[in-house]
Amino acid sequence: MDISIVVPVYNEEESLGELREWIEKVLSAHSFKYEVIYVDDGSNDGSWKVIEDLAADHTQVRGIRFRRNYGKAAALHTGFQSASGEIVITLDADLQDSPEEIPDLVRMIREEGYDLVSGWKKKRYDPLTKRIPSRLYNWSARKVSGINIHDFNCGLKAYRNRVVKSIEIYGDMHRYIPVIAKRAGFIKIGEKVVLHQKRKYGATKYGMKRFIIGYLDLISISFIGRFGRRPMHLFGTLGTLMFLIGFFAAAWLGGQKIYFTIHSIPMPRVTQSPYFYLALTAMIIGTQLFMAGFLGELISRSSTDRNTYLIDKKINF
Repeated sequence: MDISIVVPVYNEEESLGELREWIEKVLSAHSFKYEVIYVDDGSNDGSWKVIEDLAADHTQVRGIRFRRNYGKAAALHTGFQSASGEIVITLDADLQDSPEEIPDLVRMIREEGYDLVSGWKKKRYDPLTKRIPSRLYNWSARKVSGINIHDFNCGLKAYRNRVVKSIEIYGDMHRYIPVIAKRAGFIKIGEKVVLHQKRKYGATKYGMKRFIIGYLDLISISFIGRFGRRPMHLFGTLGTLMFLIGFFAAAWLGGQKIYFTIHSIPMPRVTQSPYFYLALTAMIIGTQLFMAGFLGELISRSSTDRNTYLIDKKINF
């Protein structure tokens, strides 16, 4: 199979039929063999009924339904695990991503050798209150990750199959799939300017809080990427430094007390000095940090797969 298209769905019943027709028109014109995997992320409208009807009428359509809403990352992860195509395309279900871009994305993967190609909505039809925070967020992500793409959160992306089978996404980490892919060793990451459509049905599922969450996730993924498999490198280093600072400060106070005593110089008791308690606190914190690193190493060695989602139904699998 040439292409697997993974479409996360959450309350998008009005657009699903139109999206399927659009996909079929484009891919049939290029004679691609394809499948469309709709992952219903716990929708509470008629989205699943529409997916059932589409699957009954079209053998290329597959459906997965979650028992509850887990989030876009969960939907993508499950769709990725089910995808069998040589190239995997992700599309949002709201018709703002154009299937007309798929042939060029496929060409970039096949002919230009990219592992991943991310869409760039250079001209956006979102309100200014959404565009400005998005630019700041993408600028920060570029600086932290070293990946020179302009739109990390664009729903329209193309991947080699081995990329999606090799990465783990959870929580809200779908925004950082290029970063996760790079950490996994897939370094040939490209970008393509894509057409952004005005929303035709419904309302956006994202508010301003996603930008706050996005920055927190950026810090989290940067930390996990550097220290997720070796927490002792961070906590052990900090703990050792804190302990040594406290130890040498306490040793200085003790040596000073001994010197003053030998030379019969009056001096208050060591326990009366605030520096003694600061030194003691530094040693205690250092020990705790070191133990946190040690426990982190134990946990990282015994962690199990966290991506277990309760699937209610499947179609055509």
